[in-house]
Amino acid sequence: MTRLSLVLVSALLLSACGFHLRGTGLLGDKVTKVHVASDNQHAPLPRALKTSLKGYKVQVLSSPQEEDITLYLYPEKLERSLLSLFSTGQVAEYELNYHVRFEVMLPGQDAQLLEFTLNREYQDDPNAVLAKSRELNLILDELRRQAADRIIRQLSQLTEQQP
Repeated sequence: MTRLSLVLVSALLLSACGFHLRGTGLLGDKVTKVHVASDNQHAPLPRALKTSLKGYKVQVLSSPQEEDITLYLYPEKLERSLLSLFSTGQVAEYELNYHVRFEVMLPGQDAQLLEFTLNREYQDDPNAVLAKSRELNLILDELRRQAADRIIRQLSQLTEQQP
């Protein structure tokens, strides 16, 4: 009896606060097909974006149709700057600035150029020389996944504003 009352109270509280399931996901029903274009289709960022879109059940097109959404990715830019040094003068910490520019072309609208920068700090261990390039590659892969997710969120916002 106490379980039943606990379930009923929980359901009542959840419905009272306005909680409801969101439906098909972040992109909703408006985005079903997307053409991802880039100067280099095999670059890591376009691949990460295509993988993320497929995770949202969006069909990634190889050639655009007039009624489809097109995302054009400009080449990514990576800048690395020093944050701190050890007392010996060796680099202790870096900051990576990953800059992404892309263009969204929605059907019946002008293209919109969007850009953002993701920042990441990482420590440089002088005792682990062999792992430095591997660590940098892991950080870049993480930044690309975050960039793909952010592009999808911005695409979601743009399609919600579309009439």
